[in-house]
Formats: sequence, C-alpha cells, structure tokens
Amino acid sequence: MPNDGCVFCGIVRGHVAASVVHEDDRVVAFMDLSPVTPGHVLVVPKSHAEGLVDLPDDLGVRVWEVGHRVGRALRLSGLRCEGVTLFLADGEAAFQEIFHVHLHVFPRFKGDSFRIDANWRVHERRVLDETALAVRGGLAALDARAGGSDSPAWTEQA
Repeated sequence: MPNDGCVFCGIVRGHVAASVVHEDDRVVAFMDLSPVTPGHVLVVPKSHAEGLVDLPDDLGVRVWEVGHRVGRALRLSGLRCEGVTLFLADGEAAFQEIFHVHLHVFPRFKGDSFRIDANWRVHERRVLDETALAVRGGLAALDARAGGSDSPAWTEQA
C-alpha cells in the first residue's frame, strides 16, 4: 500500500520524476538524485515497506535479484566501475534517510568518496559465539512469528 508522504511511493505511482533503469510488477530501479558515483542506482519495492521488518521475504529476494543484475550491468555499462557496492540502510541509526526500503547499487573505483568508518578489530571467539547465539534467538523469534519455517534449525557449535 502506498504511503502518500513517501517520495519513493510517488515515483512508483508516476507522480515524481525518476530516471528508471528497470521496472517490473514488484520493483523499480532508478538513478539516485545524489549519487555517490556516476551510475548510482536505487532498487525499490513498489509496495511501501519502511524497513526490513516490514518487507516480505519474497519481495526482499526480488529486490536483491534486481540489485544483483544492476550491479552486473554496471560492470558492462562503460561507466567507470572497478567494483560495485550494494548497500541497504535499515533504520535511522544505520543512516536510512528515506523510510521506504531501498537498495543502493553503485560503481566503485579507486579514489571514490564512499567510506564506512568502523572499528574493524578482530573479536575473540567467545564474543562472536555469544553474538551468534543472540542472532539465532532473533531468527527463532522470526520463525515463531511466522508460525514455523522451513529454515534449518541452528544449534550451538562446540
């Protein structure tokens, strides 16, 4: 269902101009107005979903499929493209600015301006195992919400 205040829903409905590179019945992909590099594309589901928690699995798969195809196309486009970044920000803390799920797909090259600054130190196995346990708990909660799942049951590794 479209959200009247959402610019991406406006693009989907044809009320807001966009330079479209792909469209099908479920997603639209168009050029970002403020590109990181020339060729920066956004892949957007046509149905409004603010974040990942609102995005049905099958639609997320379709967004990824189109993003993957666009990324491959960038390599063949003639644009400067030594690599490709696929980036999805979910929530304000992750720097999401438009609250309609969207996957950024953009060419990368040596010296471009895109950076992610973080503490990339290696963590101890104990800490990683504890974190993995918490993530598995989240996956179990998703399965319980859905009333079961065909996904494999994850067990703690020794």
